[in-house]
Amino acid sequence: MSSSNRRAGNTSPAAEDMNPNPAIATRAEDHKRPFHHGSLPGALLAAAEVVLLRDGLKGLTLRAIAREAGVSHTAPKHHFGDVANVLSELAAVGHLRLAQRLADSAGDLPHGQARRSAIARGYVMFGVENPGLFRLMDRNEMLDYTRPSLLAASRVSALALAGVFETPDAATSPDEGKAFAPLSASQAVAMTAAWGYVHGLTSLLIDNRLDAIVGATASFTDALSLVEAAIGQTRIALDSPTID
Repeated sequence: MSSSNRRAGNTSPAAEDMNPNPAIATRAEDHKRPFHHGSLPGALLAAAEVVLLRDGLKGLTLRAIAREAGVSHTAPKHHFGDVANVLSELAAVGHLRLAQRLADSAGDLPHGQARRSAIARGYVMFGVENPGLFRLMDRNEMLDYTRPSLLAASRVSALALAGVFETPDAATSPDEGKAFAPLSASQAVAMTAAWGYVHGLTSLLIDNRLDAIVGATASFTDALSLVEAAIGQTRIALDSPTID
């Protein structure tokens, strides 16, 4: 697999940007328009994200999704079966969106520290822009990683964190049943260290855990600027084109 700037694909209608702002109301209204054949599953996932942003995981039920989409209460069950399947598909959307954010952040930067820092900032900004999805993607006990779509999407985002960008159809096949091809020890250590670092920073930021530190110094205007400085001063040991 090449490490060229192929962008991680996004095949789901629900995977377009949906941030917590007034545009959500417009999108929700759009869901109530007549559906073209085959468009309902994507519209239901989009409605599920609206509910997730507004009401949190506790409010994300099949009936709430149907109500938001303006369809029969049986429609989500018909297409997804249960809430766990909806959450898993929505998490897959999140992984693809994350991969695209990382690819955009890396741009055409050559392999090196500047590229690694750019990818780290992209990861953080994904969490800031999509806190509901970010938290959902972290709830393994609520997700079904045997679903091919989630397995493939999680591979795409993990490799994107390593600076390797691929489309979902180039990801692992369902028959492989695992997220990665064999990794060397150094690759595994590098991926773990980098992921733990940026994921921890993102979690601290969106959970408002850094406010006390910001309040104790006059050097930073907000928590995001503190995280930016932390990334800038840390050597991130992940940017390997050999991971495949």
